[in-house]
Amino acid sequence: MNFPIADAHCDFLYGAMEYGYDINTLRRDQVIHLPYLRQGNVKMQFFACWYDSKLKTPPLQQGLTMVDCYNRMLKNNPVFVPFTRDFNPNGDRIAAVLTIEGGEICEGSLAMLRIFKQLGVKTMTFTWNENNELAGAAMARRQKGLTILGREMLREMNEIGVALDVSHLSDDGIRDALEFSTKPIFASHSNARALMDSPRCLPDDLIRQIALQGGVIGVNFYGPQLTPNRQACIDDIVRHILHIVSIGGVDCCCFGSDFDGMSVYPRDLKNSADYPALCEALLKAGFNEEQVSRIAYWNLHRYLSQFV
Repeated sequence: MNFPIADAHCDFLYGAMEYGYDINTLRRDQVIHLPYLRQGNVKMQFFACWYDSKLKTPPLQQGLTMVDCYNRMLKNNPVFVPFTRDFNPNGDRIAAVLTIEGGEICEGSLAMLRIFKQLGVKTMTFTWNENNELAGAAMARRQKGLTILGREMLREMNEIGVALDVSHLSDDGIRDALEFSTKPIFASHSNARALMDSPRCLPDDLIRQIALQGGVIGVNFYGPQLTPNRQACIDDIVRHILHIVSIGGVDCCCFGSDFDGMSVYPRDLKNSADYPALCEALLKAGFNEEQVSRIAYWNLHRYLSQFV
């Protein structure tokens, strides 16, 4: 069965800004590629504007440049359409979703958040790997939760309809988000800490609470967050999906590849064209076709529909 696929995270837009990535032509180490998306039956792709603190370009300029890359991609490739609640994954189009990874892009301004919403942004993470003015990061040495400004930003996101993505957020930050958010939160690309002891993976209690509030968790394909072995494989991804489903139920799990955001990929899942192999592995692991369809596409569609 050729399942439709929804992918909650990729870093293609940063590559488009910095390295000239084009969705139709592979360059450098590029992985997100229109022919691969079609081969894998990807019907919804999130595109993140990732803030790079190592660049001299101001955060806001980085964000707007990636929004421009996104808009030009849609203009030049009519196969991509902005996601809508009634989008049908059985057609020929691919739903595109614009997101922000790293709240620094808003430069502490609620007005900038509202403008990015008007430009089409549907979700935002508060941090990447460093603490900032909004919250503490999972990978930072000094753990902290949401700041006062972070709570104000979350309140505004709830008001205008931008989903909070808690991937990269500290455990305390996620707990604060669960307490203060009036809308379900989600994790676009996070795995299970019970299987891989990384700060970027979610402990069982947070998986459970995100699921209870109606959120979803996208399992990523980054080896160091899947297995202590040197190279990951599809079976490692399936193990994390099985665990997350065992804690939060089948409706709380989805895919969040992190394609174009890493340098080494699972040996049997190197790009979007390999999604059918992952779906086949889920069937072999005991999921039925209806459950695989929910994990592969419909859980993320259902979640995002609240924000369009």
